[in-house]
Amino acid sequence: MRKLVIGALAALGLLKVSEAEDGAVAWPLIEQAAAEGDPFQLIVSDWNMPQMQGIELLKKVRGSENAAVKKTPFILVTAEAEQKNIVEAVQAGVSNYIVKPFSPAAFGEKVAAVFKKHNS
Repeated sequence: MRKLVIGALAALGLLKVSEAEDGAVAWPLIEQAAAEGDPFQLIVSDWNMPQMQGIELLKKVRGSENAAVKKTPFILVTAEAEQKNIVEAVQAGVSNYIVKPFSPAAFGEKVAAVFKKHNS
């Protein structure tokens, strides 16, 4: 799934990509990038991951004391299309949500919508 997302991001011209196998690995990378003055411009996370799930990572990002981290656009990728999960993600501040399986074109549309919303 990460390879599919990375390929879709590359097709959109987003070539500087970091990846992590779960939220517990991603969180220090997010904090480090912000501390170095080069915060991530977008976070794409799967909902279901070991150690720290995507929804937990989203809540950490939105609860960050660092404004650059807190405002980072965040897309959740999931196989779960249950209404309660969507509601939880929206309440936690998700920027967009995409259900697997999806096409690179559909993913690109979600990313474009996030950037349009974030930059307006």
